[in-house]
Amino acid sequence: MNALIQMIVTRPRPALLVFVILLIAGASTYISIPKEAEPDVAIPTIYVNLFHEGISPEDAERLLLRPMEQELRTIEGLKEMRATAAEGSAVLMLEFDAGFDADQALLDVREQVDLAKAKLPADTEEPLIQEVNVALFPILVVNLHGSVPERALLTLARDLQDKLEGLQGVLSAEIAGDREELLEIIIEPDRLESYNLNYAELLDSLSRNNRLVAAGALDSGLGRFSVKVPGVIEGYEDLLALPVKTDGQRVVTFNDVATVRRTFKDPEGYARLDGERTIGLEISKRIGANIVEVVDRVRQTVAAEQVNWPQAIEVTFTQDTSEDVRTMLSDLQNNVLTAVLLVMIVVLAALGLRSAALVGLAIPGSFLSGILIIGLLGFSINIVVLFSLIMAVGMLVDGAIVVVEQAERNLAGGEGRKQAYIHAAQRMAWPI
Repeated sequence: MNALIQMIVTRPRPALLVFVILLIAGASTYISIPKEAEPDVAIPTIYVNLFHEGISPEDAERLLLRPMEQELRTIEGLKEMRATAAEGSAVLMLEFDAGFDADQALLDVREQVDLAKAKLPADTEEPLIQEVNVALFPILVVNLHGSVPERALLTLARDLQDKLEGLQGVLSAEIAGDREELLEIIIEPDRLESYNLNYAELLDSLSRNNRLVAAGALDSGLGRFSVKVPGVIEGYEDLLALPVKTDGQRVVTFNDVATVRRTFKDPEGYARLDGERTIGLEISKRIGANIVEVVDRVRQTVAAEQVNWPQAIEVTFTQDTSEDVRTMLSDLQNNVLTAVLLVMIVVLAALGLRSAALVGLAIPGSFLSGILIIGLLGFSINIVVLFSLIMAVGMLVDGAIVVVEQAERNLAGGEGRKQAYIHAAQRMAWPI
């Protein structure tokens, strides 16, 4: 350390060049480094969600949870497993030991879930595996509301979802407050009886004509081509024209015995803004993306799309976590500037212009060098880092003042300027 201090003071030009490079590189890193609200902390918890429509809690425990528990309990590093059964669903919470490998744990869970799927009922939906990561929580909610039909609002929200998920830095835009669309079939009993049909025949006809058939391929000797059997109902018109019975030349279709209309499932949740029905898009960013830039892109995209929407549709942004980051960045900049100005004023009054200038350069130089190291290590600027940097400003002030004050004392004792600052820096380097 003493040799380094001696070399810096005796060779000022290379030292000043390095100092200027550090200032420029640090300032550039501060502008470009990713800025996040929360640090990327790996929480040792993974959830496995199982869905089976209409199943009772007792059956969910017996048919869904037990087969899954038998496979998952063999995972290495699993600390605790808790399960909850409810009507139509079940969930398992897997807690791992501290210091676990998040990627390996997620891979192990997926492998065991794939093995357990063979033991689940046939109508059970695909298991949903979710890891807990605070960095993936929504950073912004885009709320669409207004005096327009629900279907129109939902259509605009889904179009906007596709555009937002295509933006750089956006991981997902989940829709909240929507309902799944379906076709509702209202059977007319009188018509059904007049055609000598019953409900079982209708349901059987629907299930047989809405099935994916692997038709294989044909080899003509000159080439091979696949065969497609159009066995899936794709639209409203396909269902209306679906034949349910033939009598000579007469074909009875669904349109003859039933009324089909588009509707929604019963709501399982609600989204409200100031008591008004709304549809929200919860924006999550990719890990390492700049939260300020991502939010700005989202707002610009929404503003560009809103121009083509009806005037009755309003857009409100809520839960904007970039505001906290902007506030912390502003506080950090204000604290650094305030510290530099106040310290320079005090040192200028007590020790003179030269000492004040040295202190004023040392504080931003140390601060930007720290930012440069944070960027080189691959870290992001988040609330924890910002709070730490704000606290570190006080230590930077103390360190600069202590060295300069010691140098001034050495000058007063008769030492030359170079020797005075060399001895002051060498004496105070390790304590600082």
